[in-house]
Amino acid sequence: MLAGVARFASNRPRAVLYGALLIGILCIAVGWSAPAHLKTGGFAPPGTESAEVSALLNKSFPSAAPNIVLLIDAPEGIESPAARSAGARLTGELRARHDIDAVESYWTVPADLKQALRGGDGHSGLILAHVTGDDTEAPRRAGEITEPLIGERDGVTVEAGGQAVALDQMSDVIVKDLLVTEAIAVPLTALALMVVFGSVVASLIPLAVGVFTIFATLPILRLLAETGEVSIFALNMMTALGFAVAIDSSLFMVSRFREELAAGHDTAAAVLRTARTAGRTVLFSGVVVALSLSTLLVFPLYFLRSLAYAGLAVLAAAVFTTLLLVPAALTLLGPRVDLLDVRAPLRRLSRRPLPIVPDPADTGWYRLTRAVMRRPVLAATAVIALLLVLGWPFLSIRFGAADDRVIAGASSHTVGDALRTDFAEDATAAIIVVLPGFPGSGAPLGEYAARLSRVGDVTTVASAAGTYANGSRVASALPGTATEAGTYLRIGTRLDPYSGAGIDQLDRVRAVAAPGPARFGGAAAENVDALHALSARLPFAAAVIALATLVVLFVFTGSLLLPLKALLLNVLSLAATFGAMVWIFQEGHLSGLFGFTPTGYLVPTMPILMFCLAFGVSMDYEVFLLSRIREEWLDRGDNTRAVALGVARTARVFTAAACLMAIAFAGMVTAHVSFIQLFGLGLALAVLTDATLIRGVLAPALMRLLGAANWWAPPRLARLHRRIGLPEDSAPPVPVPDRAK
Repeated sequence: MLAGVARFASNRPRAVLYGALLIGILCIAVGWSAPAHLKTGGFAPPGTESAEVSALLNKSFPSAAPNIVLLIDAPEGIESPAARSAGARLTGELRARHDIDAVESYWTVPADLKQALRGGDGHSGLILAHVTGDDTEAPRRAGEITEPLIGERDGVTVEAGGQAVALDQMSDVIVKDLLVTEAIAVPLTALALMVVFGSVVASLIPLAVGVFTIFATLPILRLLAETGEVSIFALNMMTALGFAVAIDSSLFMVSRFREELAAGHDTAAAVLRTARTAGRTVLFSGVVVALSLSTLLVFPLYFLRSLAYAGLAVLAAAVFTTLLLVPAALTLLGPRVDLLDVRAPLRRLSRRPLPIVPDPADTGWYRLTRAVMRRPVLAATAVIALLLVLGWPFLSIRFGAADDRVIAGASSHTVGDALRTDFAEDATAAIIVVLPGFPGSGAPLGEYAARLSRVGDVTTVASAAGTYANGSRVASALPGTATEAGTYLRIGTRLDPYSGAGIDQLDRVRAVAAPGPARFGGAAAENVDALHALSARLPFAAAVIALATLVVLFVFTGSLLLPLKALLLNVLSLAATFGAMVWIFQEGHLSGLFGFTPTGYLVPTMPILMFCLAFGVSMDYEVFLLSRIREEWLDRGDNTRAVALGVARTARVFTAAACLMAIAFAGMVTAHVSFIQLFGLGLALAVLTDATLIRGVLAPALMRLLGAANWWAPPRLARLHRRIGLPEDSAPPVPVPDRAK
């Protein structure tokens, strides 16, 4: 198959490349509008109690959960004429809109309810509103509604926040960050490729394939958005993934082609051998990453499921374009792949001779690997201890949903901070209790509200029977709390609904006896339901990814022990990466450097997504390394020498590939959404850790300890592998004694 693709590309190289250019132009034309069709939600699992409560509130009690918050700040006081005029004007404009179905304003509520909407300094007041629509329509409408309202007028400043506004601002920031990220990643990648190859021409091949994959990502996302729901976050994440995989795969193929030319093969033979060896590795590594991504499909959140669909499509595009375009380009270039050597002027100035490609056994990488394998127990113990220390913070990981604090510098973040610090209670953090079909007033409802108000850290409980605090009725009933559908109670709190204290408070509220069947919603309940839905699927996802990896690596290597070793090394590597992410983003140690606001927890979908991608990328590198080690093993049957030569032949390119992939992901650290920063930095660290400590030290040490057993499989499995494997053109191994030399 691979040889057939290579022959097709080699026989029609110009047609293939011109066709790719035409497709790239069409991709830009079709895909430029993709961001406008992507969704901004997808973090809440369907079918949960909180999701049903949210749907009921939107239909029957829109004032219960406002998703737009206008913060009006007046230096002369919230009761000044300018503030009253601004409040009345804004309230009237919101009520006049057909897509706003509830408005609650400091300037219009009864006097005994004003305190909850008044800032502690007396200079700020709130207008709460609910905009209709789903988790994509509502944010877009919120952005359109609030954009002309915010700013300063007559000395009064208006800022917009709330969940819908935060999601809209997050969507805008992601699109802008994508341009910045790629503007950083592409030039840095080009420079790194020139350092690796020394040739401008050789460097342009992986870069061109990577850029082509970025262009191909946009129409893929556009098409997927037409057939289902795709998260806006796929824009950044899948573009970075496609670019990184395409660059890495092309790098390995171009490097192998140059190696084959140096060995004396002509262009046609070198292209064919490259396809059969490096191409085989690219295909297997793509399958491994795809299997890792596919485990996202087991989770009920369309945020993760859409990233799985998008990732699989983008990955397939990256692998296919690499296997097709690189052979075509190499066929046309041949030995000219080394033209425009950027290091030649420096050699002429320093009067240094042309470099001679050393024998792999004479390189520093070979000597380093042999040194590691002479003391494998010491080397393995040292690296494992270091990874465990780095991973220690992972034991204290905590999870919570994303809110306005993940967006740096946004008005929704400013409004959210004000709600959390300057007001008696956070209007967006309330616990909502719905009593379907229950009468809207009466003693039982008032007694229930009084009991709820005695729960620790509850500020007030607003109900149709009145507003309660500390067990006593302190204000009148909140308008709109009772309809024919039943009634609801809004439980105010100053606690972060996503924190451990907020979750404990929800448990205490649930424990209070209700006068009828009670259903719970609000931020804390939605967070708990999402965490439960994710944690319930985690064991199955982990089992699927482990089994799939074992099967694919067995098919690739024919070994039973190497796949198990790869799983162990990946777990250690990812534990260290997650430990670093907890230390940085949860505990906030480098928040000043990266410009984010620590919340004390991580968004739960990010570690899951990172795990699947980092696991796949780590296995990707495992496949690249094992492919060369296995070639040496098949040729000589000497395990120790095969490992050393395999590392020596791949280390330089391997390190370069890791740096290039790290650049592609690290560009996301410049983003203004903190969990995008976490995603990019986490994957960059995972790649670098894997390429250095794991593949450079730990893998050779363990393979030395296992010796010839690395390649062992029971006879039945060995026969199965010979039937289903995708073999190279190599002779069977002739085992020799395994001894360090």
